[in-house]
Amino acid sequence: MLSISINKHLPSSPYLATSLPGPRAREIIERDRAVTSPSYTRDYPLVVSRGEGCMVEDVDGNVFLDMTAGIAVTATGHAHPEVVQAIQTQASKLIHMSGTDFYYKPMVELAEKLAAHVEFPGGARVFFTNSGTESNEGAIKLARYYTKRSLIIAFLGAFHGRTYGAMSLTGSKAVQRAGFGPLVPGVTHIPYGTHASLDYLEKQLFPAMLPPHEVAAIVVEPIQGEGGYVVPEDGFLQRIREICDRYGILMVVDEVQSGMGRTGRLFAIEHWGVTPDIITTAKGIASGLPLGAILARSEIMTWPPGSHATTFGGNPVACAAGLATLELLAGGLMRNATEMGELLQAGLVKLHQQFPRVSLPRGKGLMVAVDLLDDQGSLDRELRDRILQAAFLRGLLLLGCGKAAIRFCPPLVIDSEQVETALEIFASVLAEV
Repeated sequence: MLSISINKHLPSSPYLATSLPGPRAREIIERDRAVTSPSYTRDYPLVVSRGEGCMVEDVDGNVFLDMTAGIAVTATGHAHPEVVQAIQTQASKLIHMSGTDFYYKPMVELAEKLAAHVEFPGGARVFFTNSGTESNEGAIKLARYYTKRSLIIAFLGAFHGRTYGAMSLTGSKAVQRAGFGPLVPGVTHIPYGTHASLDYLEKQLFPAMLPPHEVAAIVVEPIQGEGGYVVPEDGFLQRIREICDRYGILMVVDEVQSGMGRTGRLFAIEHWGVTPDIITTAKGIASGLPLGAILARSEIMTWPPGSHATTFGGNPVACAAGLATLELLAGGLMRNATEMGELLQAGLVKLHQQFPRVSLPRGKGLMVAVDLLDDQGSLDRELRDRILQAAFLRGLLLLGCGKAAIRFCPPLVIDSEQVETALEIFASVLAEV
């Protein structure tokens, strides 16, 4: 049981008051189409009004069970009262003063707590950002600055963001790169998650075209996020650490989606007992407020004043939310992620047995996915997309990832009743679609 209490005013299961989308939602969607960028991706016509815990309500009074957490962001649930209180208290005192030029207590307190959690030899230093892509941009700069090398190794299927440096590391979808070249040079992509890929790196690329002593960093997600919630082979991450040690390369671990308790540990890399040189994080760190961080070994983060900065990163209100989030994660939410993740995976195994076109689940904690397959066992993206739409029409919010996967990444406050409700709705969708 959780050691926290949540005031639940919304129902704990879906309630649809109108057909979807409702009239107010349709009106807002039309206004949105006239003035916002067409680059936004909206899987279904959800217009959210408010949220509590794992439930969200749209502008027409329809209530949905949220298995997306705002793309793995609202770690402590929507509008957790302790996070809200921390935000309100800090906002009443100081909203902004820019931590790159001045000092304030919430920023140093959050840095201390994050640095204390990672067991870097010689300690850790923290640089705060506004987002995951900014964290990865900064990590590229830091790795190149520290090593005085220029080359970087990343992985096919990876998603690290959409700004130029992070996009150059990303190997997820062609649409994210198409028309934006040239990208940042010096990045080589190899397949993710297998020892065969690392064999290729060491036996083919290093001798032939990628001098290892010119490689600044290997950037890897411990579990690929947008790439499909892919868990690597046993020993894969340990072997990356060994390669980095052998050639003086920095191991940069992207925990933007997998971090902040989602897998049952603060950072997913902890499951493998590997200590990286740099960790990037964001998403769930402040339960919905824009905040990210770069954690690096103290001896690495030696760039001088003015070499890297940010106006809004480490904003005092966001840091206050981050402090409250960490307290809640340690107070029971990481344990709940493990327990509810096991319940979720067990239910998905049963659905795989009932519906063979649904793969066995994969993941850790509440970072879980299944693939949708056609009659020949190949990935079926069209079927996946139909299921997402049908689930929405039944009050269940899901998101895709990878080529044909559905991800389950609910707020970490989810309870067993809500997990069972999600599985029941998912089963009814599969039976129809």
